[in-house]
Amino acid sequence: MRQLILLRHAKSSWVNPDLNDFDRPLNKRGQRSAKTLGKWLRKSGYAPEVTYCSTARRTRETWEALKLDGSLQLMEELYHASPDRMLGVLHGSEASSVLMIAHNPGISALAHVLVDTAPDHPRFADYPTGSLLVLEFDVESFSKVTPHSGHVREFLTPHDLLDPPT
Repeated sequence: MRQLILLRHAKSSWVNPDLNDFDRPLNKRGQRSAKTLGKWLRKSGYAPEVTYCSTARRTRETWEALKLDGSLQLMEELYHASPDRMLGVLHGSEASSVLMIAHNPGISALAHVLVDTAPDHPRFADYPTGSLLVLEFDVESFSKVTPHSGHVREFLTPHDLLDPPT
């Protein structure tokens, strides 16, 4: 059994128009969201052995705010990567539990390719910032992961945790 957590980076700032896309930091809402997601992951018992993270500032800051154990591998090739490139990274992993932090549209497209059945959540289709999908695969190695083979364990957005319905 293998577990994959796909996380789109938390909300970034557009305040400084002179910054290039790669260097945009998280805004205050993004920082709060990432901390909340980290707390939820720890409380829920999701402990990735390794995190593959884009080298963009907003993805690195998301990972830092999660405060998770496990190793971190910063990967330039995850910056605006295609689903095929992300799947290639995953196929090379020897871990049993992986967190991947990247960007749309690639992370959303990968999520849609991997799920066997889409979660019943109104935001899964657009995969907003901070969206988190937990998948399980009944395989001995990530190299055996194929499209539509991931069983959804969880899908949520920061909004679900910060502003739950009353």
